[in-house]
Amino acid sequence: MEERIIEVRGQKLYIAYNNLAVEKPVIVFLHDSLGCSQLWRDMPAKLSEITGCNILMYDRLGYGKSGPMLTHERPVNYMELEADLLNDLLDELKLNNVILFGHSDGGTIALITAAKFPEKIKAVIFEAGHIFVEEVTLKGIDEAWNAYKTTNLAERLAKYHGDKVGMLFRAWTETWTREDYRSWNIEYLLKDIQCPLLFIQGEADEYGTLDQVERTVAQVSGTAETYIIPGVGHTPHKEVPELILNKTSEFIKRI
Repeated sequence: MEERIIEVRGQKLYIAYNNLAVEKPVIVFLHDSLGCSQLWRDMPAKLSEITGCNILMYDRLGYGKSGPMLTHERPVNYMELEADLLNDLLDELKLNNVILFGHSDGGTIALITAAKFPEKIKAVIFEAGHIFVEEVTLKGIDEAWNAYKTTNLAERLAKYHGDKVGMLFRAWTETWTREDYRSWNIEYLLKDIQCPLLFIQGEADEYGTLDQVERTVAQVSGTAETYIIPGVGHTPHKEVPELILNKTSEFIKRI
């Protein structure tokens, strides 16, 4: 696995990349609001081994080993802008046969990318993502903010993000809880998603309801299937990794 810093639009992004199987797609892993490449743990390597596909992980700006955010203040359409940056990264690496595997915010960025740049995206694995704001999401963010203030959560996150933790935590919590963000919604883009979609959701997800699933699969133009897991929360790939490996590898082999 090659690890390096790549410059995209003047921004320094950390990537971990393997593109040895020339005829195979590249699975691009997109992390969540507090995540980074390292927090995928061994999931990418195992999925690559099972499917024979290449893999690309990268840390979004302000996360992990990438450069810092310029400000914690994000525009309402920040995930649409992240999708544009991902497209530029794919162009920089000359990738046009891509499967996106995104978790939470990363899943939403994957959906937007598939809608805006369908010529590059072969399929999307959408894990615990969002297409609109729900009260349960805001409640979960409020609880995370309380944990940040009262536990060693900041210290644990600093292991992966260094001194960027405060900025990225504010960027996440303050953006989603702003009054102008309540109306954020990407349902208008779903009709433009033509590739196969697998929506993975824990039935006990503390950040989203099954309404996210139902409204997504009902509106995409391509084939869509769901994998709802009883008793599982917001991070199925960590809570039940073998189930996720089996389901995603079967999906990838089929498409």
